[in-house]
Amino acid sequence: MKTLVVAPQPFYSARGTPLSVYYRSLVMAEQGAEIDLLTYGSGKNVRIQGVRVIRVPRLKFLEPLPIGPSWSKLLLDVFMVVWTVGLLLRHRYKLVHAHEEAVFWCWLLKPVFRFRLIYDMHSSLPQQLENFRFTTSRLVIGVFSTLERICVKRANAVITICPSLTNYALQLGAKPDRVLLIENSLIDDVQFQDPAPTDAAEPIHKPVDFGPGHPVILYAGTFEAYQGVDMLVEAFASVVRRRPDARLLLVGGTEKQVTKIRELVDSLALGGTCALTGHVPRANAIEYARSAQVLVSLRLHGNNTPLKVYELLASGRPMVATRVWAHTQVLDDSVCFLADPNAEAMAGSLLEALGDEAESARRVANALARFERDYARPVYEAKIRRLFEIVAG
Repeated sequence: MKTLVVAPQPFYSARGTPLSVYYRSLVMAEQGAEIDLLTYGSGKNVRIQGVRVIRVPRLKFLEPLPIGPSWSKLLLDVFMVVWTVGLLLRHRYKLVHAHEEAVFWCWLLKPVFRFRLIYDMHSSLPQQLENFRFTTSRLVIGVFSTLERICVKRANAVITICPSLTNYALQLGAKPDRVLLIENSLIDDVQFQDPAPTDAAEPIHKPVDFGPGHPVILYAGTFEAYQGVDMLVEAFASVVRRRPDARLLLVGGTEKQVTKIRELVDSLALGGTCALTGHVPRANAIEYARSAQVLVSLRLHGNNTPLKVYELLASGRPMVATRVWAHTQVLDDSVCFLADPNAEAMAGSLLEALGDEAESARRVANALARFERDYARPVYEAKIRRLFEIVAG
């Protein structure tokens, strides 16, 4: 099936862009789809059999692109619209797979070019406008809400990435038999093309080594305020008083965010026990996870399950996560150590994960079993096959 995937993101980006588009395209191509993938100009070139990656012009002065809605992305989306129309004029696509805001212009083009439309819904776009403080205009948010509702109803299939989004799509009026939950749970290695990056050069990274005899607690991800990295640092200050051998490694964050957290680390006199790396290549982040004793997933609030959760379930390491709906719709106390989103509770769960080896081993075994049963590659592939059946119906 000739398919156009429209993904407004820096694909594939070294700065933490979700890999969901890569994995969707990879498995769809494996299932027989012939795919043109339209995306932003920045990012690395990757190799996916059966997928041709097409990029809009790269505007380096806009980089690095921020997480969430921004004027930079709005400008790039103008190019995305023009390129989408151009591709539709030159090719007879039977299917268009629109990620996030791309669904807005793809929905408008659907009756003109008569393709089947998949809406890959990773979040509520009106909620993003508010959560990232892009605008407080009730008019703008209302327009986005109306467009979102129309697109959910008019798409031939809607992909959601967590149960809360499934419920939300149904509330907006999506037909139950057209909504498919496909978690972003694949953890295959990414295959890069040669020569490698078209992205901005990755920073030279000197790996952090705390030395032998120090159990490492690792958080790797964004440093946005809703994550609660400062709360984790405050929790670790309590942990290290009980476990002076423990170490905290924080991977990710922009330069400004890292500076702010480092100031907190210094104010708590944790400089010798806590290290911050900033953004690192994915290979380094994976190696850190393999050598850590405890992995942490943070959210102070929210409904969308963090993509890293599935990788942590399959990691073979004990996981500590905040007890919020974003986590508990996938996790429970049988597979990880859940903590209320405050420093005291987080410290208690970290100490338990570090100190109770038998209980940690039990929860790790449960986590591995759950991943294999609910989220492993065969499950993902079956859902993609079901997606094709839905859009063909």
